[in-house]
Amino acid sequence: MDVRIVDITLRAAEQLAGKAIKVNQKIHLARLLDSIGIYQLEAGIPALGPDARKSMLKVAEAGLKCKVSSWNRLDLNDIRTSMGCGMNIIHISVPSSDMQISSKLNKTKGWILEYLKKCIYECKVEGFDVTVGLEDASRAERDFLYALIDCAIAEGVGRIRYTDTAGLLFRTQTYEELHAIREKFDVQLEISAHNELGMAVANSVAAVKAGAAYASCTAGGIGPGAGYCSLSEFIRAAVVFLGACSEFDLEQVKEVQKEFISLIKH
Repeated sequence: MDVRIVDITLRAAEQLAGKAIKVNQKIHLARLLDSIGIYQLEAGIPALGPDARKSMLKVAEAGLKCKVSSWNRLDLNDIRTSMGCGMNIIHISVPSSDMQISSKLNKTKGWILEYLKKCIYECKVEGFDVTVGLEDASRAERDFLYALIDCAIAEGVGRIRYTDTAGLLFRTQTYEELHAIREKFDVQLEISAHNELGMAVANSVAAVKAGAAYASCTAGGIGPGAGYCSLSEFIRAAVVFLGACSEFDLEQVKEVQKEFISLIKH
């Protein structure tokens, strides 16, 4: 069983209150993460401003072996800004639950589907690979979730990120949700599990068992709220329960995590 790691540490660090990582530190950390063999590095959020964009461009120019991506809201201005940052992949995060749609967009579901088409089309026209994230997917109505997936696939998107934003799922629920999507759609899946109930690693493992080929992780499980799926813990669990990720040197992964945690504490 193969699983690719999408490391979102650099983006998650930008979301930590009161923490700021300098450009040279970001590049150093990006190279460390790249050296352990991750598939993709989410370099940041261009909409945060000039400093974020500068650091992302520097990461993109660092000669990394891994793919480099940006995280964007469902907003054409954000996405256009992202295109100037040297990314391989443009990730678009779409509010999927009624709660997120109301609080973030205050738009109709029909508007969201049409606007998503426009955003994907603009990325594709400019030659970018696109992934779509289903934000708060675990609390979304299944019919709308499926409509978003259908829309993304029709526009040429090959990978969907299922995000348990509130960290509410149990591993059996995660398996059922991801398995149902795999049965219905011919698309690659990625799991992004939040750790509010301490289930991020277990849910990520369950998602891979259900057919997800990608798992989002961060060094030390850092992130807003209770954080995300821990990189080292997921790799260890994947080796034991999935027979995957044996290509990673776990001690090297732990050293990278230690260096990163030390950096953000100072």
